[in-house]
Amino acid sequence: MMMRSPALRDHVATGLLETAAAVLAERGESASMTDIAEAAGVARATLYRYFPNREALRQALYDAAFADLTARVADAGLDTATVPEGLARLTRAFVGAAGKWRALELFHKTPGDARKLDRELIEPMRGLFERGAAEGSFRGDVSVATMIEIYVALLEGAVSRVIRGRLGVEEASSAITAIFLNGVLDSPDR
Repeated sequence: MMMRSPALRDHVATGLLETAAAVLAERGESASMTDIAEAAGVARATLYRYFPNREALRQALYDAAFADLTARVADAGLDTATVPEGLARLTRAFVGAAGKWRALELFHKTPGDARKLDRELIEPMRGLFERGAAEGSFRGDVSVATMIEIYVALLEGAVSRVIRGRLGVEEASSAITAIFLNGVLDSPDR
């Protein structure tokens, strides 16, 4: 039996995960392991060699999506960007990851995952919003918590349209950033 290098094994696993994310986004929970294997162009036994059951596949999908999203947020340079640019970068990170990983539910996990979610995603977002409020970039009559809830609602709405193919990642990111920062009213100086 030929042994595969760890790099090749990781490459194959990544390809299987990306295919699984696309199939699950398209077909939902009704997608079987056979459907995923067929879409990936591998035998079912190959898929099971990498992911011994559906739960192992779902956990690997969650881990890959979370790692991708947290890396995007960490790479966004939120601490050094202006508040508007930081918000644009944060938005691209969230929408880009959601566009890649599609319909995965990232935020329904164990308490340990909730702490990691808070530390790696929520705290950087909260820090950006608090800085925006402190610098006067954001309104003073709306709490940071409320602004974050409104921003997240915009994200969720746009991401659902990206998942359904009604908006592209860049179009959704630009729309969220513009609407959040400027509202939907036309500028009086136009």
